[in-house]
Amino acid sequence: MTEFISGEDFFEKILVVESFAYLEPLREKFPAAEIFFVTADNVDFPDVKTFRLDYREERLPFDAEFFDAIIGDLTLEVVTNPQDIAAGFSTFLKQTGCWLTSFRNIRHWKVLEKLMRGVFGGIVSRLYTRTEFERLLYASFYKEVRLLPLKKNSPPEILERLINAGFDNFDDDLQTEFWLVRANRSMPELALLKSMFTPEVRADLSRILHRIEYDVATADSVKKFWQLIDAEGIFTDYAAAFIRSVVMHRENFYRNVETFSEREELAEIIDIAESMYDFDNGNRLL
Repeated sequence: MTEFISGEDFFEKILVVESFAYLEPLREKFPAAEIFFVTADNVDFPDVKTFRLDYREERLPFDAEFFDAIIGDLTLEVVTNPQDIAAGFSTFLKQTGCWLTSFRNIRHWKVLEKLMRGVFGGIVSRLYTRTEFERLLYASFYKEVRLLPLKKNSPPEILERLINAGFDNFDDDLQTEFWLVRANRSMPELALLKSMFTPEVRADLSRILHRIEYDVATADSVKKFWQLIDAEGIFTDYAAAFIRSVVMHRENFYRNVETFSEREELAEIIDIAESMYDFDNGNRLL
């Protein structure tokens, strides 16, 4: 799953869930990071803050939005309610954070071949299709999901038999034994914007924009908008992206801010905002 970590990732706090094999590679890749390890086993690792608990049954002892990344193989395979775990992990991730995990593909030829012989050993395990897992993540407050296949090819006669029996092999799915997953809290472009200013600044800006949008003490709100822009060094592209993602009634907002402003950069902000595509409501910069 470390293939999903790019040179642009800067992880300061990382949580590893049960998968101790990732501890050393992560230490080498992020030598300055704080690495935390959650496990039900009685083990210790140097330079790693270890917490002994069962993540499937016990709440993790961390603050909200604490981690840049959570990493763990097959974390939803043996759980009672997978969406509770997936959504729970998301609350511990920063707005710019990601969850790296994997799942076993129920459509892999080995699973289907055993079922055709009346054999199935996954009585206490949850197996997923790619579509099902993606839907689960989007329902658990992740905004972008990327997957990589780990394949184990079948003998040609078995693949042919499955296809003849009516199993579609879209994206070579029948040959994919595991899917590796990176689920991000935010879309990449919004994650970048969120990383530039604190949640408090973003909350203040959002509140002021809504006051302008809905004609609440408009002149004073426009004044505070420009004061915040100047005080925090909010640049034109950022202001435009924020307006585009937060303001629903942009025509009324533009009319109000133009009425009570004489700032030259206002026209540029409006032009940039209107040239951007619409962000989904769930991706707002609050």
